[in-house]
This record gives sequence, C-alpha cells and structure tokens, in this order.
Amino acid sequence: MTLDQLRIFLAVAEMQHVTRAAQRLNMTQSAVSAAISTLEDRHGVALFDRVGRRIALNAAGALFVEEARRVLDVARRAEGALADLSGVPSGRLRISASQTVASYWLPAILVRYGARFPKVDLQLSAGNTATVTEDVREGRADIGFVEGRPQPDKLLKDVVARDRLVLIVGPDHPWSDGRNVHLRDLAQTSWIMREAGSGTRAAFTEELESLGLSPSALSVTMELPSNEACLAAVEAGQGATVLSRRAALAHLAGGRLREVRFRLALRHFTALRHPDRHPSLALRELLANLGSSGSTGPAEMPIS
Repeated sequence: MTLDQLRIFLAVAEMQHVTRAAQRLNMTQSAVSAAISTLEDRHGVALFDRVGRRIALNAAGALFVEEARRVLDVARRAEGALADLSGVPSGRLRISASQTVASYWLPAILVRYGARFPKVDLQLSAGNTATVTEDVREGRADIGFVEGRPQPDKLLKDVVARDRLVLIVGPDHPWSDGRNVHLRDLAQTSWIMREAGSGTRAAFTEELESLGLSPSALSVTMELPSNEACLAAVEAGQGATVLSRRAALAHLAGGRLREVRFRLALRHFTALRHPDRHPSLALRELLANLGSSGSTGPAEMPIS
C-alpha cells in the first residue's frame, strides 16, 4: 500500500466517480482505475461496488475512508515537520475558500506569497462557507477562508479582512435610477439569490433580520450556485441580487449593472483552522502575510 494509492482511493471515494477523481488528481482515468484495482487485489477486499459504468463506495470502503485519512494526515504532518526543520517554508499548503474570497480577495495574496516562497505548493479549492468549514474540520484543508459569520464550532477563527455587501440590479430596473431604497421596498421586487450554505446568503439573511424584515417576505425566484451566475441573471432580467461589491465591481464599472442606494453593514472574511493540527511554517508565513494585502478603495478593506 502506498500513499499515492490512498490519495487516489480518497479522491474516488469523495467524488464517487472515477473520471472526476482523475480530473481532480490530474491523472488519466486508466491510472486511477488501476491504482484502485491494485489496492483491492493486494488486500483481497472490494472497496467499491461497480454497477455498469457507475462506481459507489461500499460498506468496507466507507470503513476504510477514515483510516486512509488518518494515515495521510500523519504523513502530511511528518512532511511539514521536515519542512519546518529546514527553516524554509516548503511542502504542500491546502487552502479552501468560499467563492467571493477565492475569486476576488485571495488570488493577489497567493501570487505574492508564491513569489516569496516558491518551494510551497499552493493548492486552492473553492466552495461555499459550509463546504469550506467541512474541509477544515475533516482535514482536507490546512486553512479555510469564509465570508460572514461561521457557525459556532471548535475551529479556530481569525478575522482577516472586511467586505461590504451591496444590492445590485440591471440598468432597466426601477431602482437603477439612483433613488433611495428603503427596507419596505425590498419586498416589491423579485430576487436572485445565492444557494443555501453560501456566506453571502447567510449574511444578507442576518442583516434583514437585524433590521426587522423577515427574509421570507422577499420573493426569491431563483437560487444560483455562483456570484457570476447571479450577476448574469440580474443583468438579463428585472430582479435584484445581493453580493460582495468585490464580485460586482467590473460589472458596475462597465455600466452593465447598477448599485442600489441601500447601505448594508460590513461583514468579515474569516480564516478557519483546526485546533488539533499544528500549523506548518508555510501556513504560519501565510497568516503573517495576510495583513499586508493592501487596499484598493471601497471594495478592498483589510483589517489592521
């Protein structure tokens, strides 16, 4: 049994699909299938059920998942310890971030970090606040970055930046004329919203409740899984959406969308870490450099 076989097994177990696992691992489908078959044949146990062209984790495979994760976690910690002894940040740093953070705030920071520490292999995956939190909790990420207020749990939380949500409409929407929009007006239009589990959706819901308006009063006609999808839908129709101003900045600057005169409170970007996992030198250097991300005006407001 090799560490590579365990990594491949976990990828297939999580994706429940050989082709998608191969794409995630940057391997060929045949190489992934061969690694799984070798692992099963070597130990005389089937880890997946194969029905036609489909593959599904069976009971034995489900039991093995946790053991495989533990072995890989120990190997990563050993690798990190060796890297720390060298005094030079190196090794793999797995980062999970919610969409707004991953697309509009974190890239510039990672570019600067990569230029300073070229021996660190940066791996970034994007999801929503719920999936990022789960990645950190389950050890699939060394650090996570989320929008808004994470759910209470045992993860370590550090506020690393501030962000503002804005209401956005298309140029043909009545609110695009610069009028002041009041709380009572929000129920008078249709809404395009991010999906449940999104930090943006949760932050807007909390804001409405704090202002005394039930989120159920809004007419939500569509829920979409990305910022860009929400922006495209609003640009094409009569509805409104709420997103980070960072996500909408290019659309606003190009005149394709309008920012509504309804001010929402600032929210935070938060870094999540697992309290039982020792931060590597590479991770400590990343945390130390977050405060130097710089400012580019209203859409970029790091906390000092």
